[in-house]
Amino acid sequence: MNRPELVSETDMPDVAMRELQNPQGTLDWVGMSDVHQPLKIRDGHEEREVQARVQIYVNLDDMQAKGIHMSRLYLILDEHSSTRPLTVAGLKLLLSSLLESHRGLSTNAFIQFDFDYYVRRSALVSENAGWNSYPVSLKGTCLNGEVNIELSIGVLYSSTCPCSAALARQLIQQQFEEDFGRQGDVKMSEVKAWLGTEDGIMATPHSQRSLARVLVKLDDTMVSFPVTDLIDGIEDVLKTPVQTAVKREDEREFARLNGENLMFCEDAGRKLKSSLGSDGRVKDFWVRVEHHESLHAHNAVSVFTKGVQDGYLPIP
Repeated sequence: MNRPELVSETDMPDVAMRELQNPQGTLDWVGMSDVHQPLKIRDGHEEREVQARVQIYVNLDDMQAKGIHMSRLYLILDEHSSTRPLTVAGLKLLLSSLLESHRGLSTNAFIQFDFDYYVRRSALVSENAGWNSYPVSLKGTCLNGEVNIELSIGVLYSSTCPCSAALARQLIQQQFEEDFGRQGDVKMSEVKAWLGTEDGIMATPHSQRSLARVLVKLDDTMVSFPVTDLIDGIEDVLKTPVQTAVKREDEREFARLNGENLMFCEDAGRKLKSSLGSDGRVKDFWVRVEHHESLHAHNAVSVFTKGVQDGYLPIP
């Protein structure tokens, strides 16, 4: 079989370059989603490799253009990811490169990197350690010449219900009175022994795995992304992040921390709002706290923002 004669690149048809005969409508975003791209990010003073899923878009502002140049978006993303770690300044440069590649076609650009971020965590008491995974998004938007850099993180933690804890204590008191009420004075050794029995802890408060989803708008003069620092800050405020490798001494310490940090979703929300509100790196924030109830089939939720003018809306 005879192969067709190869033609030069300049002779190949490029339908996207053809102008439409009549002006058509503009489009807010055109581009690609679910692009799989390995890259390095600058997290504080460290560089970390991640496997990202990327969305990358520009607007189509020319009403007579057939379309944008998809391949240019992909190649610019690949070149930036292959040659330098992603920093705040690098993300701004990437947005600028996307717009430069579509001069005359586009005036706005958007890119988002989604990935699982792994942080090594030590056990609470024992010498064990393991990896915790956090869903992270890095987002850059250039809209009408204004650049915004955003970071989103999800943190899992345990929450023990204060109301349930109070009811459990009441039931334990009632059981204690039933077992010892007729004796008058009770020896400390008897009370200690009783507390170690199933009757001594006949009721337990309900706890649940909970999720804090935190979206922050960063000061774009920063050098690196404060990914681990923000995760640490959230976990330090909530006190009961989920654990990795645990022995009995770690589980006991985890139970103690839960008992010392009883919280409704409102309590968790107020703690985070106070902490994020005092962070000078954060220009704005939106947070959704979800307590995945073990008592109910539904979840308890609190949502809040920083409340700055023209900032994030408190939409669940």
